[in-house]
Amino acid sequence: MTKKNTFSRRRFLKTAAAATALPGLLSTTVWAKPDLKPVPEELLEKIKAAIPDEATAKPAKPRKILIFCRCEGFPHASIAPCNEAIKMMGERTGAFDSVVSQDMAAFDPGKLDEFDAVLFNNTTRLKFEDPKRREALMSFVKGGKGIIGIHAATDNFYNWPEAAEMMGGVFDGHPWGGGGTWAFQIEEPDHPINKGFAGKGFLAKEEVYKIRAPYTRERSRILVGLDMTNKRNKKGRPDNDNAVSWIHPFGDGRVFYCSLGHNNEIFCTPEIMQHYLDGIQYALGDLKADDTPSAKLGKKVEVVPCPENPEE
Repeated sequence: MTKKNTFSRRRFLKTAAAATALPGLLSTTVWAKPDLKPVPEELLEKIKAAIPDEATAKPAKPRKILIFCRCEGFPHASIAPCNEAIKMMGERTGAFDSVVSQDMAAFDPGKLDEFDAVLFNNTTRLKFEDPKRREALMSFVKGGKGIIGIHAATDNFYNWPEAAEMMGGVFDGHPWGGGGTWAFQIEEPDHPINKGFAGKGFLAKEEVYKIRAPYTRERSRILVGLDMTNKRNKKGRPDNDNAVSWIHPFGDGRVFYCSLGHNNEIFCTPEIMQHYLDGIQYALGDLKADDTPSAKLGKKVEVVPCPENPEE
């Protein structure tokens, strides 16, 4: 976090915790604008090298995504690199065009009509206090459009249960800090959105969120999770169901969320960028993928753990 920001991360998290307990404590006037200065060329080159060369599915029509990155809470330093990664991905593969905004007016009635999906890039503490903007977003996704959430997209909507349900869960801390390297497992390695992992679990240096209700396997199809059999990983939820990536239908629309995106290195990792492309194409409606909730599959799914597990 830069010196220009009003709060240190530690101080902000304490304030945010109080705000969760007392809705309205954090007003919309106390928000830290993300630093969208140009991404260093060296990092851009690494991102370019990680982006897929072509779309997995041919778009049914020209697609356009609103990349929304407003923060009313903690601003992640990875926002600008993520914006560039998503824009370059769309341009290179031809899967979509994109527009970046931090302006809540983007959700005024009629403004979303030109878009096929909204991507929440590390947004924090969004409240959508204007009921017309809430209605616009719900009509958008329930009417058949897409929602994509990256990392802190679950750190929002504490005062709007329907939107929290739309995203699929709410941030509940990150016992797996951004300086650690954690082990991830693949659920259903043959699922279309998991093809980038080539049937292998993996390690990643990343901050990983613990997610609480409304998260449930009764609603979402889980794709990636923390491998809790791996001795690297710290305990999270009591049930050890620490999901990282999922999809689900919402009304007639589609939602894809992945909590990977705190560290810049995530956007320099080809396997993860393929996962993001395929999840985005699912949300856009171009990549057909089974989104039956995991708990309703009626079968035991294959789970591929991380191959590297340190000795006790």
